[in-house]
Amino acid sequence: MLNNISQKTKQAVVIIFIAPIMIVWADIAVAFDEVNKTFFGVAIKGYDTVAYHTEGHAVKGKSEFSHKWNDAKWYFTSAKNRDRFVADPERFAPQYGGY
Repeated sequence: MLNNISQKTKQAVVIIFIAPIMIVWADIAVAFDEVNKTFFGVAIKGYDTVAYHTEGHAVKGKSEFSHKWNDAKWYFTSAKNRDRFVADPERFAPQYGGY
């Protein structure tokens, strides 16, 4: 019976069964990251989490003022903000890793 099915039909059937498994695997892999980060490992898309708390809005950080914490690179607008974060990261890091 399988001999009568075209190659394209066989490929479509495989894709239909394999694609959902791959999607679930991708979701599980992301779930293991403690911090929401970019492909390059930058936390919260490079925004300064300290500035969000002190200025009340999102401000893009600079790579020159960075700190590695919790397996992610965190960017800040100034050395002062970076140092405040380093002193107490749990205070400034977003809840649930920024997800």
